[in-house]
Amino acid sequence: MSTTEQQVTTTDDQQPKVVRILASIVSYICHPVFMPLIMAVVLNMLSPVSFSGITPKQQGMLLINIVISSVMFPLFAILLMKPLGFITSYHMPTAKERTIPLMVTMVFYFWISHVFNSMTEISVPFILKVLMLGNFWGIILLFVINIFTKISMHTAAAGGMLGIIIVLMMTSPVNMIVPFFSAMVIAGIIGTARMLLKAHQRGDVWLGYIVGIIVQIGAYIYLK
Repeated sequence: MSTTEQQVTTTDDQQPKVVRILASIVSYICHPVFMPLIMAVVLNMLSPVSFSGITPKQQGMLLINIVISSVMFPLFAILLMKPLGFITSYHMPTAKERTIPLMVTMVFYFWISHVFNSMTEISVPFILKVLMLGNFWGIILLFVINIFTKISMHTAAAGGMLGIIIVLMMTSPVNMIVPFFSAMVIAGIIGTARMLLKAHQRGDVWLGYIVGIIVQIGAYIYLK
């Protein structure tokens, strides 16, 4: 075993088991594949006025579209990749292994963003259009940056959460100070969990936050 491997093993052994378990739970619950759906639901709760132009049935249809295109399809595709030999582990420990999953997810994110921006039978809330376009742009940036470094997709999703709430602060008449600081705490917990699990370097964690925030604000400026 090399000196570096010994150092990593020693560091991992020093982490209390309960801490590693809690960090893993946070990583699974706040997995990037679930964040678009979670944020769509949260946006509806935080700013019902943004969804006032559509019926509850139409809101349900939009959420179903998000579930299918941004959760079910990416998960199904990734589940198939290990048996087919495209990835060696569902954890995708190296940047190279994440290349194909990112490309596949990019297609699904493009599709849901395109559908929301071209849908005529339902008046899709502006904030949802921003969220979906920001997610699509984010996955493109993640794919490009992943060529050079293993950027944290978890903190990119957390940064997207912060970014969309910043957009909501600029567009909603509702005071978003408390939700914003709550989101900051959650984002901090997610980043801390990834660091405790030794999944990323500190720079990759911070880079994820930056990308997530930028793409959501950029999507807002583009669609405004």
